Amino acid sequence: MKRSPTAVLKFAIFLVGLPVLAGCIYGLSRFDPNSPYWALPELEKLQYPLLIGMYIGMIPFFIALYQALKLLGYVDRNQAFSALSVKAVKRIKLCAIAIIAVYIAEMPFLYLLTLADDAPGVIIGLFVIFVSLIVAVVAAVLQKLLQEAMQIKSENDLIV
Repeated sequence: MKRSPTAVLKFAIFLVGLPVLAGCIYGLSRFDPNSPYWALPELEKLQYPLLIGMYIGMIPFFIALYQALKLLGYVDRNQAFSALSVKAVKRIKLCAIAIIAVYIAEMPFLYLLTLADDAPGVIIGLFVIFVSLIVAVVAAVLQKLLQEAMQIKSENDLIV
């Protein structure tokens, strides 16, 4: 039985996705409207903007994880230097940019949460923005490299 060379990376993607999914499920119980935490006057108006922002940010996150799995599948099928790979990397980049936009829009609410409860909301928001920025830059560089490699490959195919 032949093992996939990218099996460890696929497993790592699942390991990244499962805690985030668990956080989303746990987040629903944390945002219970009857919870005494949200009964404070400073916090009651922050509950739904924070919850909506969190779940909107998860949509591009899981799309990016799916695109990463597709990209690893292309590598397994020896299609790493194909238009499909470039398209998957471009989608990962766009998802990272979307996450940055969502969390920048969420920052005022995270700041108000920090003021009201002394929670690390702003630090967590900045961390998500910073990590997404790194992913977007790496994906942009990889996209450019894949496009150049495809161009060189097509030129070599024409010569032979």
